Amino acid sequence: MKICGLNKTTLLDYPGKVAATIFIGGCNFRCPFCQNSSLILAPEKEPEFMQEEIFSFLKKRKGILEGVCVTGGEPTLHKELFDFLRKIKELGYPVKLDTNGSRPEAVKELAAQGLIDKVAMDIKAGPDNYPVLCGLSRLDLGPVRETAAFLMGGTLDYEFRTTVVKELHSEKDFIQIREWLKGATAYYLQAYRDSDEVLKPGYSSFSLEELQHFREVLLQAIPLVEIRGID
Repeated sequence: MKICGLNKTTLLDYPGKVAATIFIGGCNFRCPFCQNSSLILAPEKEPEFMQEEIFSFLKKRKGILEGVCVTGGEPTLHKELFDFLRKIKELGYPVKLDTNGSRPEAVKELAAQGLIDKVAMDIKAGPDNYPVLCGLSRLDLGPVRETAAFLMGGTLDYEFRTTVVKELHSEKDFIQIREWLKGATAYYLQAYRDSDEVLKPGYSSFSLEELQHFREVLLQAIPLVEIRGID
């Protein structure tokens, strides 16, 4: 498991907490709109943070930081994640895990061992459109559905979120998501932002009015739906 980045202070990545964000290299998806393409395509070329460096930083920031967000890439691909999170928890920090939901067995075991306090699961698209948004020719959606069902049926704090891309999403996606995740606790629509770090740059965002329409579609079955990333 390669730690490729550390954001020492964020008010965004762990909602409600002053947190640090740790970026883990490697992913099993190839989402064309991914903002962390360097972590996906060539994590071996990225700078590496030693775990001892991370733990030393977290020890020094106790009393200032209120949580740690672990993101990627896809952190659950790495079996070393368990020991890493255990050491973070031993320092007294709540942990938020960002995941694409493709490894339900890992999410379930992390939860069972008390190593995560919140999960943010990316919902890429409606089921019919999922392979396109994941950048894969074939995709077994079963594991993703299993992770979503586990979160919705359990006691772990969670949120679902979708980065909305004008060229890739349509209203049909959100109608399907509404039926799939009916009754979910919290759902966030995230406005796409183009940059050189995107896997395939050149996409664009929907307008605020269009995102508000998708929000209304989702609100028919999900009680809390908010929009993020609009200035």
